[in-house]
Amino acid sequence: MSDVEVMDGCAPFAHVGQERIGVLVLHGFTGNPSSMTHQAHAFAAEGYHVEQPRLPGHGTTLADMRTTDWSDWSGEAATAYERLAERADRIVVIGLSMGGTLTLWTGLQRLGDDRLKGLICVNAATMPQGSEVVEMIEGLLDDGVEVSPAIGSDLADPDAVEIAYDGTPLRQLLSLTNDGLTPITGRFGELEIPILVFSSTDDHVVPAENSEHLRDTAGGDVEFVTLTRSFHVATQDYDRDLITERSLAFIRRVAG
Repeated sequence: MSDVEVMDGCAPFAHVGQERIGVLVLHGFTGNPSSMTHQAHAFAAEGYHVEQPRLPGHGTTLADMRTTDWSDWSGEAATAYERLAERADRIVVIGLSMGGTLTLWTGLQRLGDDRLKGLICVNAATMPQGSEVVEMIEGLLDDGVEVSPAIGSDLADPDAVEIAYDGTPLRQLLSLTNDGLTPITGRFGELEIPILVFSSTDDHVVPAENSEHLRDTAGGDVEFVTLTRSFHVATQDYDRDLITERSLAFIRRVAG
């Protein structure tokens, strides 16, 4: 990625651990690594190798994001996985929202990779937008509307704030749907490794049906955790410690 001015707290994070276990941490659409700092640092404190990339176009300016698409975000996730694999022989991937989409995409890209031991999805987007929503977005773009209202900082905790863009770039949202979600939403049966799924009952960004779809169609063991106290950005919300604790237990079980 080119050198750009990164927003405060939004830089990528990498840690060299003592164990041969690595954790890849992936943030969401219009967000940045800060939304999962609590979890990434907890994994590092456990002695694990950590790679937490800042996806292209995120954590800088909305104008930067409007020059990117799914190929850029998935490409960075793949590169970060390879960096992690250079120093870890047992890997778990965790992602929030679109980061969860990238987590599942990574699993499908790495079918048969003995290093990949498990996936963790937090309010992951697993299904593309419906045709009527896609047509609406395409209509807005045809009318010259490139950015819609922001989707960031969906939090129940009034003292928590997600650092995210103040708008949603519509072409990039279409890329997430058409290039990212549509090709994989029917393939989760191919994922035979363990998956830990966190799902907020009150999510104003990604409906809980997305997590339920993953639970019902995944090919391997699924541990499903319902979050009743947090909204979409649960990794920063009231359940952030629960997510961290259950994720650490999962990593120990599948990779330790």
